[in-house]
Amino acid sequence: MKRTILLSLMVLTALTSQAQTLDECCRLAREHYPEIRQYDLIAETEQYNISNAARAWIPQVVLSGQATYQSATPTYPEAFNAMIAANGLDMSGIRKDQYKVAIDVSQNIWDGGQSRANREIAEAEATEQRSRVDVSLYDLQSRIQNLYFGILLLDERVAQTETLIEVLDANLNRMRTYYKNGVAMQSDVDAIEAELLTARQTLGQVEASRASFRRMLEVFIGQPLTDETLTRPAMVEVASRTSLRPELAMFDAQSNKLVAHRKAITTSVMPRFSAFAQGYYGYPGLDMFKSMVSSEWTLNAIVGVRMSWNIGAFYTQKNNLSKLDAAERQIAIQRDVFLFNTEMQATQDADEIVRLRSVLEDDNRIVELRRSVRMAAESRLENGVIDATDLLRKIADETTATLSRSTHEIELLQATYRLKTTLNQ
Repeated sequence: MKRTILLSLMVLTALTSQAQTLDECCRLAREHYPEIRQYDLIAETEQYNISNAARAWIPQVVLSGQATYQSATPTYPEAFNAMIAANGLDMSGIRKDQYKVAIDVSQNIWDGGQSRANREIAEAEATEQRSRVDVSLYDLQSRIQNLYFGILLLDERVAQTETLIEVLDANLNRMRTYYKNGVAMQSDVDAIEAELLTARQTLGQVEASRASFRRMLEVFIGQPLTDETLTRPAMVEVASRTSLRPELAMFDAQSNKLVAHRKAITTSVMPRFSAFAQGYYGYPGLDMFKSMVSSEWTLNAIVGVRMSWNIGAFYTQKNNLSKLDAAERQIAIQRDVFLFNTEMQATQDADEIVRLRSVLEDDNRIVELRRSVRMAAESRLENGVIDATDLLRKIADETTATLSRSTHEIELLQATYRLKTTLNQ
């Protein structure tokens, strides 16, 4: 019994996780879209870059070794050589072959703000990359909406075509009865049957298109659509204000990255101060006179403070800052173009909503009138007043009116959600 309950709960959980609404499809598509994995990679890269910037304050250690032979070395004056020789001493001077195994240790005292600028650049670049992913995933929402509403439109076409088939099938049976009773001609029966076959062909084509759209949506959300028809989303009210779009956040991130690079250029012309220690084991040592007497390797060390200043950075500073100014102006232009296009799209969507609402006010009445005309035509056909061609025309008019109403309803929903997405509400 417990196993049965557990299996039932598992099945229920699996069913409830299936996407059947627009919001669920958008959420699943975002979670399933491969680009979402970029967030983790961006965060990982950011940490590496920040860590590298911080390591500038870790003591830098350099190991080196060298063996050299030089053409000349320091020697004693001739008079001093004569005195040494007279006393029977052997002081040949420093040898021309020299050897050294060294270790250098340096510690930053002040780097002009370079490490801090590098850290800010790493953070700004990561923010910009994340904002680009945000824009891509936000664009994904529009693609899902287009697929979803496309399926809803095809669902309506399928439903209306099935209704048309039912009406034609009923009239075909009625016409065959009239023909048997001598009230109608064989051409009337053939006309309705041909229209019925055409409607069935249309149904097959529409169902194939719908299946294709559903498969594409399933690829995006990463799971099958269980229901035969999707849930039509509820009508929403869209305010006139615009919330912050991901694109605007991306432009801000790009500007912030330029600010970080500007700081790096400023720090590049600052002097650097560091403490250092050098030690080596080799020949000759720091005590030159001792090395003149003996060729033994010795330990040697030196400590101090070093200042370095790259004066050449001043040569390119002005041009580099001017390049950043040009890049900032480009970002400002891109922002203005985006805002202009967004305003145009929002205006177009708002006008489309007004138009569709006006159209829908008459659609219901048109459908009622077309249905009344079709039913009256069926009655007149029964009394022999009209032929099958007239009846088919009335049936087509009713079908077109009904399909137009359903299409306008879905188009109104689509325009509303498109405006909602444009304004990021």
